Amino acid sequence: MPPTVAVVGGGISGLAACYHLLRAPRPPKVVLLEASGRFGGWLQSTRTPEGAVFEHGPRGVRPAGPAGAETLRMVSELGLAGDILAVPRDHPAARNRFLYLGGALHPLPSGLRPVLRAVPPFPRALLWSALRDLLTPRGTGPDESAHAFARRRFGPEVAELAVDSLCRGVFAGDSRALSVRSCFPALFQAERQRGSVLLGLALPHGVAAGDSEAGPPAGLAGRARAERWSQWSLRGGMESLARALVAFVSPRGAELRCHSPLTHLGRHRGRWQGFGHLVPSSEDPALLGVVYDSVAFPEHDGTPATPGTPSLRLTVMLGGAWFRQSFGDPALVAPELLLRRARAAVSDHLGLAGTPARAIVRVQQDCIPQYTLGHWERLERIQRFLKEQELPLSLIGASYSGVSVNDCIASAKAAAARILGSLPEP
Repeated sequence: MPPTVAVVGGGISGLAACYHLLRAPRPPKVVLLEASGRFGGWLQSTRTPEGAVFEHGPRGVRPAGPAGAETLRMVSELGLAGDILAVPRDHPAARNRFLYLGGALHPLPSGLRPVLRAVPPFPRALLWSALRDLLTPRGTGPDESAHAFARRRFGPEVAELAVDSLCRGVFAGDSRALSVRSCFPALFQAERQRGSVLLGLALPHGVAAGDSEAGPPAGLAGRARAERWSQWSLRGGMESLARALVAFVSPRGAELRCHSPLTHLGRHRGRWQGFGHLVPSSEDPALLGVVYDSVAFPEHDGTPATPGTPSLRLTVMLGGAWFRQSFGDPALVAPELLLRRARAAVSDHLGLAGTPARAIVRVQQDCIPQYTLGHWERLERIQRFLKEQELPLSLIGASYSGVSVNDCIASAKAAAARILGSLPEP
């Protein structure tokens, strides 16, 4: 009789954990408990009768790094390689990002021009920010807010405009509360290792100039590098990944239970040419930004409601850490209020008036964990407690070590490996 492993939560992390557990040479019995009536967690895609795909969670995945390669390997093994929608780095959705400030859209700086001269919305050339980073001593504290870190190393303009907006776009959070160590570990480590963020990113610790990576990646990861992908999605939307994982684990003996909340734990001894634009909190706290979904993935547009008129899909991100102060209780807010606010933003920022052919309002409560100051210490205390109590429990998912799809899948694989290594021989 094989041992039993319980997986609590049927989001991407839980499904990926089941996947890796069941691929073991001697897989355990796997029971997946999901409180809601569906699997997939925040991977939520709506296909309209016209064939358009709207994403209510992650809309694309980046292929870079070991975690990105691991996700692509899993996608290939699930038989989804033919459904990949790739966005190359020279695509407008990859090259162009915007900030909305002072009533106008401004492209985020790229190339040498903004380094040498002031380019809106930044009042000074970014060369001064780079020099400040090179001359500023490394920090000594164990953690720091993303805003304070950026202000100290690059100056107030970068902190107030770029980092503030980035935290709103990625985490829907406040840069003054989010931990740089947990939210942007590469920047934190770059400063600690080289005394400068720019030098640390250009010369990673332990990598000498001229060193190259061990070898070219294979499979989809190799194709992603060769074709210089910036991000990718799936033809049926990101929820297709969750459905494919369910289809993979179900016939391999996984016991999948919906409407099964965990009640207690016991222990038995024995068209814009770009990706979108963000809005600094100083400009409008309620509005995080707008994603130009049709630019990156036009395949999701479906059949135009009016023949001969091209479709356009946008995602307007509202609220985040500012939701209650802007709109009130998320459980009570009227969808019509949010839709009016979103339409006003699209009209004011992009000049689009009129009534959309289809609008979907979705309030996603607590969907992006906020790694506030001290997050790393809390994780260390949790892991220390689990070890001291010898609890057979692994914690995975976006709440702990990364909020991206790649991070969740990577943490699921690592946890599955630890569990399989601790199981008794049959």
